[in-house]
Amino acid sequence: MDGIDENILRELERDGRLTNLQLSERVGLSPSATSRRVSELERRGVIRGYRAIIDRSQIGQGFTAYIAVGLSVHNKAAQKGFEAAMRYAPEVKECHNIAGVFEYLLRVETVDLTAYKRFHTEVLGTVPEVASITSYIVMESPKDLRA
Repeated sequence: MDGIDENILRELERDGRLTNLQLSERVGLSPSATSRRVSELERRGVIRGYRAIIDRSQIGQGFTAYIAVGLSVHNKAAQKGFEAAMRYAPEVKECHNIAGVFEYLLRVETVDLTAYKRFHTEVLGTVPEVASITSYIVMESPKDLRA
């Protein structure tokens, strides 16, 4: 990784739909050199993919909550069981194993509060490894750089 690779990554984070020509102009390289660098970043797994940023409220999923989850047992089997359950929950958009008071932080998106309550009670509340659930409801996101 050098400064040019960092510039390429910065530009692609801003707009993953840039053409190779546009990207090459922004980073000051020839199109062929830019293409080689992007291909190498993809091959090495630095660039893992490209995504569309979706306005969830436009598709009826405007309710977002972050949930801190504490496990009842602190071992590898409990972690694997919880993570498997979250993999199959379509409402869970992110699942992070964290350090601190709780073991996991989830980002959950649903249609509304009623759908969130159903997820909280019927999905998360039925996972045997879960000991505590603390919800943080998102009211607004003045800055969100996630792709």
